[in-house]
Amino acid sequence: MFGYVKTDMPYLYLKDMTLYKAMYCGLCKGIGKTCGAKGRFLLNYDLTFLSVLAHNLMGIDVKIEKQRCIIHHVIKRPVAVPDELTERIAALNVILAHHKLNDDVIDDGKGRFGRSFFKSSYKKAKKLEPKLDEIVARRYADLLKYEKTNGDSVDMAADPFGNMIQEVMLELLGEKYTEAVGEISYNLGKWIYLIDALDDFDKDIKKKSFNVFANLYSDVKSKEELLKQKHQDLVYIFGLVLGNIAENSRKLEYKFNHDLTDNVFIRGLNVQTKTIMENEKCKNTTKF
Repeated sequence: MFGYVKTDMPYLYLKDMTLYKAMYCGLCKGIGKTCGAKGRFLLNYDLTFLSVLAHNLMGIDVKIEKQRCIIHHVIKRPVAVPDELTERIAALNVILAHHKLNDDVIDDGKGRFGRSFFKSSYKKAKKLEPKLDEIVARRYADLLKYEKTNGDSVDMAADPFGNMIQEVMLELLGEKYTEAVGEISYNLGKWIYLIDALDDFDKDIKKKSFNVFANLYSDVKSKEELLKQKHQDLVYIFGLVLGNIAENSRKLEYKFNHDLTDNVFIRGLNVQTKTIMENEKCKNTTKF
């Protein structure tokens, strides 16, 4: 369910690409520092972007240094030195990954090895950020409760995830949290949930796992059919969510240059949506 929030690389300024890569590496370092080396395997782009956004909104400048790491051990790379906010988001990264693995176990019995392997990292993250863990656990419970009803409401299915991201941002930003941040967070959470459901349509049908689009369009038997027969419906559903994000992104009170965040909000999310709606995989389109 994670890894969809990415930049539109061809339209990313070189300075912003450098910053994004540095924040990605910095979050990886932060996970290793707070949750142990194993937790670094859980790093994803969604949390990298959240770190970029939160640092900007809170006015916390990042210090970039050239450092080596396990993967890039020969040539030093620009790394955003982990600060307190980075370490909080690092713990959140591990917490979200743990509950996603736990959800997979509940859903179809898979993910037990991963959940066990990363258990020690999760314990450290939970100890550091009990409030964030409580938010994620509660909202996943809400999601599971709705999925058990086997409902077909797009809004109700995506609501727990939207609320989760919204509450997480409130906890991270504190007094810097605004109504516009809340609207963006909620709709970003909805988008992540819905784009994942659309992407996994065939897989979920095969496994007989809950998928809100499969329930809503029960007469459709494949993703290819869904995209052809219900194209306008999907354009409308995702258009509302993406439109809300784009509109409220213009109301954010940035402290620094926001070309990078604009690239994601205005272009990146749309590109990812278009890729999925063209029946292509998009999780691996951004590589460092």
